[in-house]
Amino acid sequence: RAIECELAWMAALSRDGGVETARPLAGRDGRAIQTHGTTELSPRHMVMFEFLEGDEPDPDQDLVAAFRQLGGLAARAHLHVMSWALPQPFERLVWDDEAVFGPAPTWGDWRDAPGVDDRIAGILSATEALLRSRLAAYGRGKDRYGLIHADMRLANLLIDGGQTRLIDFDDSGFGWFMYDFAAGISFMEDHPQVPTLRAAWLEGYREVRPLASEDEIEIDSFVMLRRLALLAWIGSHGDTDLAISQAPHFASVTATLAEDYLKRFDG
Repeated sequence: RAIECELAWMAALSRDGGVETARPLAGRDGRAIQTHGTTELSPRHMVMFEFLEGDEPDPDQDLVAAFRQLGGLAARAHLHVMSWALPQPFERLVWDDEAVFGPAPTWGDWRDAPGVDDRIAGILSATEALLRSRLAAYGRGKDRYGLIHADMRLANLLIDGGQTRLIDFDDSGFGWFMYDFAAGISFMEDHPQVPTLRAAWLEGYREVRPLASEDEIEIDSFVMLRRLALLAWIGSHGDTDLAISQAPHFASVTATLAEDYLKRFDG
Protein backbone atom coordinates (compact mmCIF):
# COMPACT_ATOMS: atom_id res chain seq x y z
CA ARG A 1 0.00 0.00 0.00
CA ALA A 2 2.86 2.41 0.76
CA ILE A 3 4.13 2.11 -2.83
CA GLU A 4 0.63 2.73 -4.19
CA CYS A 5 0.47 5.91 -2.11
CA GLU A 6 3.87 7.04 -3.38
CA LEU A 7 2.72 6.60 -6.98
CA ALA A 8 -0.59 8.33 -6.29
CA TRP A 9 1.16 11.46 -5.00
CA MET A 10 3.61 11.50 -7.90
CA ALA A 11 0.74 11.32 -10.38
CA ALA A 12 -1.23 14.02 -8.59
CA LEU A 13 1.80 16.32 -8.42
CA SER A 14 2.37 15.99 -12.16
CA ARG A 15 -1.30 16.44 -12.97
CA ASP A 16 -2.29 19.19 -10.56
CA GLY A 17 0.76 20.46 -8.66
CA GLY A 18 3.03 21.82 -11.36
CA VAL A 19 5.85 19.41 -10.47
CA GLU A 20 6.88 17.04 -13.25
CA THR A 21 7.64 13.49 -12.09
CA ALA A 22 8.30 10.14 -13.76
CA ARG A 23 5.35 8.00 -14.82
CA PRO A 24 5.28 4.30 -13.92
CA LEU A 25 4.98 1.78 -16.74
CA ALA A 26 2.26 -0.83 -16.37
CA GLY A 27 3.07 -4.52 -16.72
CA ARG A 28 1.27 -6.90 -19.04
CA ASP A 29 -1.41 -7.33 -16.40
CA GLY A 30 -2.05 -3.59 -16.39
CA ARG A 31 -0.60 -3.04 -12.93
CA ALA A 32 2.19 -0.61 -12.11
CA ILE A 33 3.44 -2.63 -9.12
CA GLN A 34 4.80 -6.08 -9.88
CA THR A 35 5.84 -8.69 -7.31
CA HIS A 36 8.38 -11.40 -8.06
CA GLY A 37 10.86 -13.56 -6.24
CA THR A 38 13.58 -16.06 -7.04
CA THR A 39 14.89 -19.20 -5.42
CA GLU A 40 17.50 -17.04 -3.65
CA LEU A 41 15.32 -14.03 -2.81
CA SER A 42 11.92 -13.64 -1.23
CA PRO A 43 9.30 -11.79 -3.30
CA ARG A 44 10.07 -8.14 -4.00
CA HIS A 45 7.77 -5.32 -5.09
CA MET A 46 8.97 -3.54 -8.24
CA VAL A 47 7.99 -0.51 -10.29
CA MET A 48 9.46 0.44 -13.67
CA PHE A 49 9.39 4.13 -14.58
CA GLU A 50 9.59 5.82 -17.94
CA PHE A 51 12.98 7.17 -18.98
CA LEU A 52 13.33 10.88 -18.36
CA GLU A 53 15.76 13.03 -20.29
CA GLY A 54 17.96 15.37 -18.30
CA ASP A 55 20.98 15.69 -16.04
CA GLU A 56 21.32 16.46 -12.37
CA PRO A 57 22.71 19.93 -11.62
CA ASP A 58 26.50 20.03 -11.69
CA PRO A 59 27.70 20.56 -8.09
CA ASP A 60 30.76 22.36 -9.47
CA GLN A 61 28.58 24.95 -11.18
CA ASP A 62 26.18 27.56 -9.80
CA LEU A 63 24.58 25.91 -6.76
CA VAL A 64 22.76 29.13 -5.87
CA ALA A 65 20.57 28.95 -8.97
CA ALA A 66 19.96 25.24 -8.41
CA PHE A 67 18.87 25.80 -4.80
CA ARG A 68 16.53 28.55 -5.94
CA GLN A 69 14.91 25.94 -8.19
CA LEU A 70 14.76 23.47 -5.31
CA GLY A 71 12.94 26.03 -3.18
CA GLY A 72 10.35 26.66 -5.86
CA LEU A 73 9.76 22.94 -6.36
CA ALA A 74 9.35 22.42 -2.62
CA ALA A 75 6.83 25.24 -2.39
CA ARG A 76 4.74 23.86 -5.25
CA ALA A 77 4.77 20.40 -3.68
CA HIS A 78 3.72 21.81 -0.30
CA LEU A 79 0.94 23.92 -1.80
CA HIS A 80 -0.38 20.84 -3.57
CA VAL A 81 -0.35 18.74 -0.41
CA MET A 82 -2.24 21.38 1.57
CA SER A 83 -5.28 21.01 -0.70
CA TRP A 84 -4.93 17.40 -1.88
CA ALA A 85 -7.39 14.83 -0.59
CA LEU A 86 -5.16 11.87 0.22
CA PRO A 87 -6.52 8.52 -1.00
CA GLN A 88 -7.45 6.40 1.98
CA PRO A 89 -5.97 4.46 3.56
CA PHE A 90 -2.73 6.39 3.03
CA GLU A 91 0.48 4.76 4.23
CA ARG A 92 3.89 6.44 4.12
CA LEU A 93 6.92 6.97 6.34
CA VAL A 94 6.95 9.63 9.05
CA TRP A 95 9.89 12.02 9.43
CA ASP A 96 9.16 13.70 12.74
CA ASP A 97 11.14 13.86 15.97
CA GLU A 98 9.62 10.60 17.18
CA ALA A 99 10.97 8.84 14.07
CA VAL A 100 14.46 10.08 14.97
CA PHE A 101 14.44 10.00 18.79
CA GLY A 102 11.60 7.65 19.74
CA PRO A 103 11.79 4.05 20.98
CA ALA A 104 11.74 2.65 17.42
CA PRO A 105 13.71 5.18 15.34
CA THR A 106 13.53 4.69 11.58
CA TRP A 107 17.30 4.69 11.05
CA GLY A 108 18.38 3.59 14.51
CA ASP A 109 19.71 5.39 17.57
CA TRP A 110 22.30 8.12 16.95
CA ARG A 111 24.04 7.01 20.17
CA ASP A 112 25.13 3.83 18.39
CA ALA A 113 26.93 5.71 15.62
CA PRO A 114 30.74 5.58 15.37
CA GLY A 115 32.56 8.38 17.13
CA VAL A 116 29.82 9.18 19.66
CA ASP A 117 31.82 9.32 22.89
CA ASP A 118 30.58 10.55 26.26
CA ARG A 119 31.33 14.21 25.51
CA ILE A 120 29.55 14.16 22.16
CA ALA A 121 26.65 12.17 23.60
CA GLY A 122 26.13 14.84 26.25
CA ILE A 123 26.02 17.63 23.67
CA LEU A 124 23.67 15.73 21.38
CA SER A 125 21.37 14.67 24.23
CA ALA A 126 20.91 18.33 25.16
CA THR A 127 20.26 19.11 21.50
CA GLU A 128 17.69 16.34 21.26
CA ALA A 129 15.83 17.71 24.28
CA LEU A 130 15.82 21.24 22.86
CA LEU A 131 14.66 20.01 19.46
CA ARG A 132 11.75 18.11 20.98
CA SER A 133 10.71 21.18 22.96
CA ARG A 134 10.95 23.61 20.04
CA LEU A 135 9.17 21.33 17.58
CA ALA A 136 6.35 20.68 20.03
CA ALA A 137 5.88 24.44 20.36
CA TYR A 138 6.11 24.92 16.59
CA GLY A 139 3.27 22.48 16.07
CA ARG A 140 1.84 20.58 13.13
CA GLY A 141 -0.55 22.98 11.51
CA LYS A 142 -1.68 22.22 7.97
CA ASP A 143 0.43 25.12 6.72
CA ARG A 144 3.68 23.65 8.08
CA TYR A 145 3.30 19.87 8.31
CA GLY A 146 2.15 17.29 5.79
CA LEU A 147 3.37 15.02 3.03
CA ILE A 148 6.93 15.89 1.95
CA HIS A 149 9.48 14.52 -0.51
CA ALA A 150 12.06 14.20 2.31
CA ASP A 151 15.02 13.72 -0.06
CA MET A 152 14.86 16.83 -2.25
CA ARG A 153 18.55 17.06 -3.07
CA LEU A 154 20.21 18.24 -6.27
CA ALA A 155 20.89 14.60 -7.16
CA ASN A 156 17.14 14.07 -7.43
CA LEU A 157 16.58 16.81 -10.00
CA LEU A 158 16.76 16.25 -13.74
CA ILE A 159 17.32 19.37 -15.84
CA ASP A 160 16.42 19.15 -19.52
CA GLY A 161 16.58 22.49 -21.27
CA GLY A 162 14.06 24.68 -19.51
CA GLN A 163 12.34 21.82 -17.70
CA THR A 164 13.11 20.58 -14.20
CA ARG A 165 11.84 17.17 -13.09
CA LEU A 166 11.77 15.72 -9.59
CA ILE A 167 12.56 12.03 -9.04
CA ASP A 168 13.16 9.51 -6.24
CA PHE A 169 10.07 9.66 -4.05
CA ASP A 170 10.82 6.50 -2.09
CA ASP A 171 11.56 8.45 1.11
CA SER A 172 8.42 10.59 0.82
CA GLY A 173 6.32 10.70 3.95
CA PHE A 174 4.84 12.94 6.60
CA GLY A 175 6.93 15.67 8.13
CA TRP A 176 7.43 19.39 8.52
CA PHE A 177 7.64 21.26 5.22
CA MET A 178 10.92 22.97 6.09
CA TYR A 179 12.51 19.55 6.53
CA ASP A 180 12.74 19.50 2.74
CA PHE A 181 15.43 22.19 2.91
CA ALA A 182 17.33 20.21 5.54
CA ALA A 183 17.27 17.15 3.29
CA GLY A 184 18.65 19.29 0.48
CA ILE A 185 21.89 19.95 2.37
CA SER A 186 22.35 16.40 3.68
CA PHE A 187 25.98 15.60 4.54
CA MET A 188 27.06 19.20 3.84
CA GLU A 189 25.43 21.01 6.75
CA ASP A 190 28.78 22.49 7.80
CA HIS A 191 29.70 23.79 4.33
CA PRO A 192 30.47 27.54 4.40
CA GLN A 193 28.12 28.14 1.46
CA VAL A 194 25.04 26.81 3.29
CA PRO A 195 23.78 30.27 4.42
CA THR A 196 23.89 31.45 0.80
CA LEU A 197 22.15 28.28 -0.41
CA ARG A 198 19.52 28.67 2.28
CA ALA A 199 18.83 32.25 1.17
CA ALA A 200 18.51 31.09 -2.44
CA TRP A 201 16.18 28.22 -1.46
CA LEU A 202 13.98 30.61 0.51
CA GLU A 203 13.94 33.10 -2.35
CA GLY A 204 12.71 30.41 -4.74
CA TYR A 205 10.19 29.19 -2.18
CA ARG A 206 8.71 32.63 -1.51
CA GLU A 207 8.18 33.21 -5.22
CA VAL A 208 5.57 30.44 -5.03
CA ARG A 209 4.32 30.44 -1.44
CA PRO A 210 4.71 32.93 1.43
CA LEU A 211 6.47 31.85 4.61
CA ALA A 212 5.91 33.03 8.16
CA SER A 213 8.93 34.18 10.16
CA GLU A 214 8.40 31.22 12.51
CA ASP A 215 8.92 28.85 9.60
CA GLU A 216 12.21 30.44 8.60
CA ILE A 217 13.51 30.59 12.17
CA GLU A 218 12.81 26.90 12.72
CA ILE A 219 14.79 25.79 9.66
CA ASP A 220 17.84 25.45 11.94
CA SER A 221 15.91 22.93 14.01
CA PHE A 222 15.11 20.83 10.97
CA VAL A 223 18.73 20.91 9.85
CA MET A 224 19.76 19.54 13.26
CA LEU A 225 16.94 16.97 13.23
CA ARG A 226 18.08 15.73 9.83
CA ARG A 227 21.74 15.74 10.87
CA LEU A 228 21.01 13.54 13.89
CA ALA A 229 18.93 11.23 11.70
CA LEU A 230 21.89 10.93 9.32
CA LEU A 231 24.22 10.20 12.23
CA ALA A 232 21.92 7.33 13.19
CA TRP A 233 21.85 6.20 9.56
CA ILE A 234 25.65 5.99 9.49
CA GLY A 235 25.50 3.78 12.56
CA SER A 236 22.89 1.43 11.09
CA HIS A 237 24.31 1.35 7.55
CA GLY A 238 27.97 1.04 8.44
CA ASP A 239 28.82 -1.27 5.54
CA THR A 240 27.81 1.22 2.84
CA ASP A 241 30.43 3.25 1.00
CA LEU A 242 28.83 6.53 2.05
CA ALA A 243 28.76 5.59 5.74
CA ILE A 244 32.36 4.38 5.61
CA SER A 245 33.53 7.64 4.06
CA GLN A 246 31.57 9.80 6.52
CA ALA A 247 32.12 7.84 9.73
CA PRO A 248 35.55 9.20 10.80
CA HIS A 249 34.37 12.78 11.25
CA PHE A 250 30.57 12.87 11.13
CA ALA A 251 29.93 12.62 14.88
CA SER A 252 32.44 15.32 15.82
CA VAL A 253 31.17 17.73 13.15
CA THR A 254 27.60 17.02 14.28
CA ALA A 255 28.60 17.96 17.83
CA THR A 256 30.09 21.25 16.61
CA LEU A 257 26.89 22.05 14.72
CA ALA A 258 24.89 21.10 17.80
CA GLU A 259 26.92 23.40 20.04
CA ASP A 260 26.20 26.30 17.69
CA TYR A 261 22.50 25.39 17.72
CA LEU A 262 22.41 25.27 21.52
CA LYS A 263 24.13 28.66 21.80
CA ARG A 264 21.66 30.20 19.39
CA PHE A 265 18.45 28.81 20.84
CA ASP A 266 19.18 27.75 24.41
CA GLY A 267 21.03 30.81 25.61
